[in-house]
Amino acid sequence: MSSLPTTLMPREKLLRFGVETLSDAELLALFLRTGTRNLPVLQLSQKLLSEFGSLYNVINASHSEFCKKNGLGTVKYTQLKAVIELSHRYLKVKMANENFLSSPSLTHHYLASRLANKDREIFMVVFLNNQNQVITSEEMFVGTYNCVEVHPREVARRALQHNAAGLILAHNHPSGMAEPSQADRILTQKIEQVCELIDIRIVDHLVIGKGEYVSFAERGWIS
Repeated sequence: MSSLPTTLMPREKLLRFGVETLSDAELLALFLRTGTRNLPVLQLSQKLLSEFGSLYNVINASHSEFCKKNGLGTVKYTQLKAVIELSHRYLKVKMANENFLSSPSLTHHYLASRLANKDREIFMVVFLNNQNQVITSEEMFVGTYNCVEVHPREVARRALQHNAAGLILAHNHPSGMAEPSQADRILTQKIEQVCELIDIRIVDHLVIGKGEYVSFAERGWIS
């Protein structure tokens, strides 16, 4: 990476070396397309990243926060939201065509993209068939900033409706810290107990923070 030319414009660099070689500023510049009268687009991107603090903060800025910045506005705001939703839908479709056990990182990425920027706790369930492929996913319960009420029997009922053989549970912590609470562990055990009665396995429970997640399966907490 250190040997890549530093004088290439983002579009040329992407075509020659791949999108993964672009910096956050270069990716943002490609999205913005144009700068302002006083700032070329790449310099504008670097300025915005500095002012917002990160690409994450740019993406999750409110409409008013976004439009306050010189060079931005409602058109770019709506385009950015559309691009984000496109990526969500692409990941969902891709995930539906893959075996979870062969690509767990894709599932983690998808769940993080759906939950990491929410300002309330949301409990989400991914329903799997016998081949560990995704049938569908649902945001089943919505709570407050620091808690969400989940009903294990409702989770089991939806699993039966989808004819699911396995479930991946997920919820977010809006505080940003992904470390599960004791209540999270107790809830997971209750859902496992209910689903065991109808022969549906719990594959994992992911707690999503900001830039981090915890997997119950990786910690050995799933029976």
